[in-house]
Amino acid sequence: MSQFYNNSVFWIEVEKIKPNPFQPRRDFDPIQLKSLADSIRQYGVLQALVVTRKEIPREDGGLAVEYELIAGERRLRAAKLAGVLQVPALIRTSEDSDLMKLELAIIENIQREDLNPVDRARAFAKLATDFKFKHGQIAEKVGKSREYVTNTMRILSLPEIILNALSESKITEGHTRPLMMLVDRPQEQETLFKEIVERRLTVREAEAIARRIATERARKKLLDPKLEDIEKKLSESLGTRVHIQKGEKGGKISIDFLSDEDLDTILDLIQKDKNDTLVSGTASEESLNDTKEETDLLNDRSKTEKEDDDLYFIKNFSI
Repeated sequence: MSQFYNNSVFWIEVEKIKPNPFQPRRDFDPIQLKSLADSIRQYGVLQALVVTRKEIPREDGGLAVEYELIAGERRLRAAKLAGVLQVPALIRTSEDSDLMKLELAIIENIQREDLNPVDRARAFAKLATDFKFKHGQIAEKVGKSREYVTNTMRILSLPEIILNALSESKITEGHTRPLMMLVDRPQEQETLFKEIVERRLTVREAEAIARRIATERARKKLLDPKLEDIEKKLSESLGTRVHIQKGEKGGKISIDFLSDEDLDTILDLIQKDKNDTLVSGTASEESLNDTKEETDLLNDRSKTEKEDDDLYFIKNFSI
């Protein structure tokens, strides 16, 4: 009987099919689901779902039949959205283990490239933790390299806010590499993440910044506290990273910028500071002139009396 089920496709009411509790995929794009639903209305479900069949005794002595989805949740959701009452399904025997359900769901999604990087990493982690699979065994199951599996699972070391952004495609899987370089520097990791999202940094730009931060980490151990404080103040003033490198004689200041617009903004800030200084200097000079005029007004002595004062100035004495 089990052989009969394993090799046959049946039409099953969609309402009788329960979701797979081991489904690794969490997010389903509503636009893509609607598109698939439109296709199903026109052409039907072209590929059978995979389910398990379970018979449950009823109080009246009869048997109730339940189906649990192993693979094809996206097709099932779209079919419901399309108003389809029955879908084709391949029935596997209920003896299939939980491991088999998870394995089939992962493999189907990976073959279709339906899993986002975070869901894929969590699925691999479940195989490793719940079912004690080694990374090499997971790699064999999904047709990938062991390094691919290991690197994918490393994504889960990132904070939840970054994982959510990755799931929502606000950043790419490539952006996780430079972010993981700063896993022991949470504050700088968060800053880089915000820059990637807000400034739409490319992967190469993000990697360059992460490498520079890693280099700066070692350099700052030897950096003079006074220079470090100046670096910090300049960075805050210009809104970007500033690096001071001191040599045997003098040194140099490096200012980071990511685009021509950034460079123009930095130049405007520098010129503004310069103009403010000039205005401040002019104001001081005007203030001195005002003070002199006020002094002249208060000094109501005659010109001759004022010239007599000059006789006592030290410039008129000689030794």
